[in-house]
Amino acid sequence: MATSSPGASKRSTTSKRTTARRKPATAGTGTTRSASSTSRTRSRTSAGPVERAVLVPVGAYLLAGDNLVSTVRGFASTYGTRTGLEREFKRYEKRGVTARNRFERNVRRARTRFERELRQRRSLVEKTMRQNRRRVGRELSSVRRDVEKQSGAVSARVERLVTNAQGLIGS
Repeated sequence: MATSSPGASKRSTTSKRTTARRKPATAGTGTTRSASSTSRTRSRTSAGPVERAVLVPVGAYLLAGDNLVSTVRGFASTYGTRTGLEREFKRYEKRGVTARNRFERNVRRARTRFERELRQRRSLVEKTMRQNRRRVGRELSSVRRDVEKQSGAVSARVERLVTNAQGLIGS
C-alpha cells in the first residue's frame, strides 16, 4: 500500500521541471559545431547597440522587481507571526544594549584618559612651580649675600674715607 507524502509530490514536480527543460542538440552526440553554425549562434546572442539599449533597462527593471519581491517575502517570513516579531524585537533590543554598552565603555575610557592627562599636567605644573620657587629663593639669597658683601665693603670704604678726611682736616 503506497501512501503519498507532501515531499513526494514536491519531488514529482521537481522532476517534471527538469524533464521539461530542453537540452542542446549537440549535448551528448560528440559532434563539433562547424564555423558557420558558431557564427550564426554568435549573431543571435550578441545584440546590436539599439537592441542592447532596450534590453539593459528591461533587465535592470526585472532584477529590481525580483529583489523587491524577495525582500517583501523576507519581511513577511520574519515579521509575519507574533513569535517572529518578538524574536526580531529581542534581537534589536540585544543589539541596542550592545551599542549602549560600547558607547558607555568608550565614554568611560575617554573620561579616564582625560582625567589622567589632567593629573599629569597638574603635577607637571606643580613640579615646575616648586622648581621655580626653589630657584628664585636660591637666587634671592645669593643676591642678598652679594648685596651684604658689597654693603660691607662700601661701609668699610666710607669709614676709611671718613677717617682719612678727619686725619687730613685735623692735621
